[in-house]
Amino acid sequence: MAMIGQSRRSGRVRCDRRSAARSGLRSGLRASLGAFGRRLACLAVLVPAVLAADAAQSAMLTNVGPRVPTNIGPRGPIVDSVGPRFDPTFRTPPGGGGGQNGGAGGPNAGGSNAGGSNAGNSGGSGEGKSHVTTRRARSGVPPGNERRYIPDEIVAELRVSDRQLTNLLNRFRLALLETRRIPLINTTFYRLRILDGSTVPAKIRALEGDGSVRTAQPNYLFAMVQAEQVSVQAGVPAADSADAAQYAIAKLRLGEAHTLARGDKVLVAVIDSGVDLTHPILAGSVEKSFDALSSNEGPHSHGTAIAGIIAGHARLTGAAPAVHILAARAFSTNEGSTVSIIASLDWATAQGARVVNMSFAGPSDPALGRALVAAHQKGVVLVAAAGNAGPKSAPLWPAADSHVIAVTATDYADRLFAQANRGSHVAIAAPGVDIMVAQPGDGYKMESGTSFSAAFVSGVAALVIERRPDLAPDAVKKLLLATARDLGPKGRDDQFGAGLMDAFQAVSATGKATDAALQVPAH
Repeated sequence: MAMIGQSRRSGRVRCDRRSAARSGLRSGLRASLGAFGRRLACLAVLVPAVLAADAAQSAMLTNVGPRVPTNIGPRGPIVDSVGPRFDPTFRTPPGGGGGQNGGAGGPNAGGSNAGGSNAGNSGGSGEGKSHVTTRRARSGVPPGNERRYIPDEIVAELRVSDRQLTNLLNRFRLALLETRRIPLINTTFYRLRILDGSTVPAKIRALEGDGSVRTAQPNYLFAMVQAEQVSVQAGVPAADSADAAQYAIAKLRLGEAHTLARGDKVLVAVIDSGVDLTHPILAGSVEKSFDALSSNEGPHSHGTAIAGIIAGHARLTGAAPAVHILAARAFSTNEGSTVSIIASLDWATAQGARVVNMSFAGPSDPALGRALVAAHQKGVVLVAAAGNAGPKSAPLWPAADSHVIAVTATDYADRLFAQANRGSHVAIAAPGVDIMVAQPGDGYKMESGTSFSAAFVSGVAALVIERRPDLAPDAVKKLLLATARDLGPKGRDDQFGAGLMDAFQAVSATGKATDAALQVPAH
């Protein structure tokens, strides 16, 4: 019995131990599950928080920095509302202004093309915001060795209000010298002076990196084209000597041409130095005058000579003695600049000039190229001296522009003027050696140069226009070249162009049928 009791007690102990073990196992399992549940709960709280933090960080990254709006573009409202208004149809002018090679020297020295003629408007009317473009024209930095410009000036076209202009001037260390509106190409020029000693090329490069600068270029220099100056023979009355010296009248057959036309009511602009309005041979010939320099200078010999060759009457017979002269002073002494020349061309075109004489030469100028294109499109015949830089010179402008009639000089024996430029752009020849010309103060002088040849061609162009006012500039040029007398090698050549101009043949040819496509378009 004792053994049975002991066995039962041992069984109960074992059962108690098994129960305790199972109870411990259940407790441990519950504890483990509780800890795992708590971890899951923590994760449920932490994961959304981490995701939210990542999203916030991404949002912060996209909002830092300059915060450039996505809807800007060309900033049309600024163009429309402030400062000089620019043309919303502006496009990059063909040819540009950024060649890298050129000639050094004075305004009459040879140099390579710095951009060619540039068509297109640079101004604006403020209309048509959807067409506004921030596209920049080619760089206006001059060729590396080009020096024919004012060394501390820049000509710029800007998109600025008055306040923005002040800030720009301060940032780039510039001073505003002049603001000039040019309706001909629908723009405004800002003439700026460099204050910090920077070179013109360096300052242009800096300006071209600013979004408010549409174009920037040098204020190029041009020189009047003349060579020799010889006073009339002592003891011989000036008037008598002048009459005897006019071999050009016979060479060009001007006497016969004047029986058909004398240039009546045709406006011819002379962009040059000051003209002596009181000279006897110009009495009643100058209809209006303009001074792009706002100078106090009196009349100058070159401008007076050119006007006399075109419109002279009485003792000196001009090529078109009945024309009306528009005298535009763009040159002080011997030099004119981009701004003064374009302002004069703008004025002359606005006055209704049908012919513009440009007896000066210089570098390729992108802004002037655009103005020439605009004048040509308005029906203006553009005539320029080829230049006196010699046979090795590179082409000079504006004569080398394709919209211009480039004129070279010959002497009484039809020989080419030794100092004349040559080239494929030379269109026609006219007398320019030992020409008797008017001088301020009722004086006369013997002069040589392609300047004076150009004046004869401008006068004959006016005779043609009197007879056929409907002719476009290209038709006038075509007629002059077709009726010229061949000189030098047979056919067109780089020395004489089409040959010596024949005024009588040119005027006579106006009675024949002319290509309607070359007539002046209706405006």
